[in-house]
Amino acid sequence: MQATAYTYDPESRSGQVLLDDGTPVPFDTAAFDAGGLRLLRPGQRVRIEVEGPKDAPRITLVTLQTL
Repeated sequence: MQATAYTYDPESRSGQVLLDDGTPVPFDTAAFDAGGLRLLRPGQRVRIEVEGPKDAPRITLVTLQTL
């Protein structure tokens, strides 16, 4: 699934992404670390993996979207 980086805190390595419908979804340190990223800037397109119900998804991986 694709999303756009919305917020990112480099100290906690957590933040939020915006789904394409504008819904903000938080990600935690484990999801950020699983993607192997060092930094994330708001506005970057990312690929995310989620689990759980559609109305309360939990992000398990955040990485950069590559074409």
